[in-house]
Amino acid sequence: MKTEVFQGILIPFLGTTLGSVCVLFMKNRLNQMVQRALTGFAAGVMVAASIWSLRAKGVSKGKAFFYGTLSGAVEPVGAALTILAAGFVIPLLPYLLGFAAGAMVYVVVEELIPEGKHSNVGTVLFAVGFTVMMALDVALG
Repeated sequence: MKTEVFQGILIPFLGTTLGSVCVLFMKNRLNQMVQRALTGFAAGVMVAASIWSLRAKGVSKGKAFFYGTLSGAVEPVGAALTILAAGFVIPLLPYLLGFAAGAMVYVVVEELIPEGKHSNVGTVLFAVGFTVMMALDVALG
């Protein structure tokens, strides 16, 4: 495997690990409004990623970081398997990506958009997250 491909495979893993570092600096509980705002923003980013890009409770901070890093460890493995299997799945790729995008949109809408008090904050930041991801994806290709 070329060095550039290997480095590219590691980018999502490193991004996930850096994201999980945040739990090490958090207090035990987030303010309700901040939690809804961050959840709404994440939902917007995830919906935008599913459209344009496809391709900690009760746990210590150390474990949360470890689990976050571990969840990113599957990304390089998946990327390597995808590169190996690409020749076999190319004819099915449009259907598979469409299914993945639909599944991601469903999960975001069903699970991440906050309900109840302060739900407008989550909805507005959903739109902000969607716009940020859309702009980055269009600008960076």
